[in-house]
Amino acid sequence: MNKAIEKIHEFERFGSILGLERMTNLLELLGNPQDELKVIHVAGTNGKGSTCRYMYSILQEAGYKTGLYTSPFLEKFNERIEFNGDMISDEDLSVYTDRVLAEVKNMTDKGLESPTEFEVVTAIAFLYFKEKACDYVILEVGLGGSGDSTNVCKKPLVTAITSVSFDHMDRLGNTIEEIAKEKAGIIKDGCPVVTSCTDDAALGVIKAVAEEHGCEYIQTKDVEISISKEGLSGYQFDARLLENDYGKLEISMTGRHQIDNAVCALTVLKVLEQQDNIKIADEDLYLGLKKARQHGRFEVMTDLDDRPVIIIDGAHNIDGATALRKSMDVLCKDKKVLMAIGMLADKDVNGIIGEFTKITKDFVITEPDNPRKLTADKLAALLEKEGCTCHVAPMAEDACVQVEKIKDQYDVVLFAGSLYLIGKIRSILKNA
Repeated sequence: MNKAIEKIHEFERFGSILGLERMTNLLELLGNPQDELKVIHVAGTNGKGSTCRYMYSILQEAGYKTGLYTSPFLEKFNERIEFNGDMISDEDLSVYTDRVLAEVKNMTDKGLESPTEFEVVTAIAFLYFKEKACDYVILEVGLGGSGDSTNVCKKPLVTAITSVSFDHMDRLGNTIEEIAKEKAGIIKDGCPVVTSCTDDAALGVIKAVAEEHGCEYIQTKDVEISISKEGLSGYQFDARLLENDYGKLEISMTGRHQIDNAVCALTVLKVLEQQDNIKIADEDLYLGLKKARQHGRFEVMTDLDDRPVIIIDGAHNIDGATALRKSMDVLCKDKKVLMAIGMLADKDVNGIIGEFTKITKDFVITEPDNPRKLTADKLAALLEKEGCTCHVAPMAEDACVQVEKIKDQYDVVLFAGSLYLIGKIRSILKNA
């Protein structure tokens, strides 16, 4: 492991704690690099990563120096910080880690509370993006909104909120309204708000917070969309965005929800154009949209004419599982499916299982590499109660071996249940 990453992981012992005081203190010592960045800030339960990826791809295609900060990573830690299509190099990660940790030592020497691991990584990203002279930085919230370490940005150009649903209730609240209020905490005075949320209760909260802050408020759930092509290779659709008609838009990410994410991203960029912040030619918009890829989100890992087709998807909460099931209903209708799954114990396991068992009754059960994992035996017991056939293989490598043994009986093999699992599976499949 890269020594910089080892140093960063030492901060795991401080846990994950919401709140901005530690982050504010650290960034002050670093000269507040975040204040010099033009930020597009994105929160949401599901869809925020793909929405960020669409904007990132289009802005690069239009010639803008663009930074992207996301979490978690799938295969390599450096994925979390990208600039102009490349993740941060090991050398740069080492340099910026040492600079940030020097100021962390100054903090703790003064008796101030140590930052968490996520706060350290966020500070590294801000410093890196500033010194790369980014034109724009797309900043994905880590957890929630108001207390997330990314929320130190005082005046983003636009804030975007994607879906709002039940996840991380121990931190964010037990009702949709409470969770929406937490996510709406990224809204700042006078900064336009774009949301692709479809839940009426959540929208009411987001709109009220936007109005309190005097923000332009745009919701995209009622955007006119006409789909002309759909399949495992993506979609073609028409859309009307802020009085502009776009025909034959193409995306390569799969699942009907990806059209909603694309529409959200395009709306944010149109708002930026209205502000005279950016100018994007239609050809750059179309090409950037089509080029955008988000690994681990209904990602087809084989040729489309292979049998079985192998798909990986990071669905790990009830809304993600529902979206996955709907995608499978449309795109893999009448196909015989084997699912290989592993989950974290603190998720809505029964709700997720309820969606997965509508896809198939045949499972390989494994475990994510995470202390919060649900054991494969417990997960298998829950599925067997639903009449499912389960092959138990706790290690991801063994699960892939088990899949290999029986895959010829199926049209589709689908890995899902946790991003921590999908990252490992993706590495195994790529190197097979």
